Amino acid sequence: MQSSSTENMSLILLASFVFLLMPIFLLLYIRSYNRHKKNHFLEKQNMQQKFESEILQTRVEVQDQTMQSIATELHDNVGQLLSLTTLTLNSVNLNDGEKAKKKIDNSLALVNKSIKELRELAKLLHGEQLVENGIGHAIDQEINWLNKAGTYELKINNQLIDLQIASPNKDLILLRLLQEVINNIIKHAQATHIQIDSYLTGNVLHLRVAENGVGFNPEEIKSKKSGMGLNSIYKRIEMINGKLILNSAPGEGTSISIEVPYP
Repeated sequence: MQSSSTENMSLILLASFVFLLMPIFLLLYIRSYNRHKKNHFLEKQNMQQKFESEILQTRVEVQDQTMQSIATELHDNVGQLLSLTTLTLNSVNLNDGEKAKKKIDNSLALVNKSIKELRELAKLLHGEQLVENGIGHAIDQEINWLNKAGTYELKINNQLIDLQIASPNKDLILLRLLQEVINNIIKHAQATHIQIDSYLTGNVLHLRVAENGVGFNPEEIKSKKSGMGLNSIYKRIEMINGKLILNSAPGEGTSISIEVPYP
């Protein structure tokens, strides 16, 4: 009888101990859950701040690239057209009516061409509106400026011109990625042929740039960590949950394919 009473007492004490521990464990669990929730919120907030900072930096870089293009165009094209116009007008001899008419007509043609070029520059000044009009139009504008250089044989397949959906932040980063790739080609590739393809399949936007330049060893460039701006390109693609496929070898050119969930 005494043994049974002892067992009952032990069971009661054990149950009491368990009931006492349960609230403690519950409190610890709630505290741990709240801590993880807070950390997750702070991490998410930090990621959002980084993304907004990257968007701001990208916006500034796009504007810088725009200003460089405008400065080059004013100096190399519009400036030369206007100088030629001045020379032509200064050489007009009003005593020779027939030659004077031809030179004045030529001058008017040069002025009209200058006006056309300035209108194109005005469009470039509104680069962000190009992004607002869609990534297809922004890509098309970059291709137009590349084509005006007359240095490369271009093959273009831009299927995004009439795209009905948009993602302004992704579009801005994609535009900057394209600018970086094109700048790398101009500075390093020694290419003569460039192919640019852009299209949408399902919910994935594809942007591919291939050229026939000198090529390089991707692993060697990656190990340098600063080569050709690849780190910046990889970082930006990661920011928009995209993927980059890079193929290159010395003497065999380079192709860069970008795939981004869209919109």
